[in-house]
Amino acid sequence: MSEFIYLASQSPRRSQLLDQLGVRHELLLPGADEDSEALEVALPNEAPAAYVKRVTQLKLNAALMRLKQRGLPTAPVLCSDTTVALGRIIYGKPIDAADAARILTELSSKTHRVLTGVVLGTVRKRVQALCESRVTFADMSPRQIQAYVASGEPMGKAGAYGVQGRAAAYISFISGSYSGIMGLPMFETAQLLRTFGFKI
Repeated sequence: MSEFIYLASQSPRRSQLLDQLGVRHELLLPGADEDSEALEVALPNEAPAAYVKRVTQLKLNAALMRLKQRGLPTAPVLCSDTTVALGRIIYGKPIDAADAARILTELSSKTHRVLTGVVLGTVRKRVQALCESRVTFADMSPRQIQAYVASGEPMGKAGAYGVQGRAAAYISFISGSYSGIMGLPMFETAQLLRTFGFKI
């Protein structure tokens, strides 16, 4: 059994959540020649759950190739992808401040889904899980949205917000997995790790 895993994610929150589980991990990040954002492009009319599962598998494929090319010691690789969905509309990371404001305006005073896919695998074996939660935003005024966007927090986050940051001031209700909304559902991740022999 491997004593550690690789985390193929640039998210510091995912790394912190693995630390919380007591899982030793090393980062396996894309090289300068990799276009990791291209993996996250949604297909026409793709359902949010299908999108998250597909993107997570693509991320693992890329990470396993990276592992082989770099000649690193073999260990399971963990990949995760989080998306926000309102109905069938998928909200990824905002492209700029105006896009972040548009997304937050559309999510204001509504309940949306947060879907996080997790996959753990090697060349020979892979296991996957999907976590779905619901988040309700209170009504946000244009001024509140602009102030939040100006903080810089929405950038690089699906749905243009971070549940563990300033956006919490506008979240009136959560149903599901808080860690899943952050980007790595602890319960599902622990289950996947156990299938690889980790004692959690």
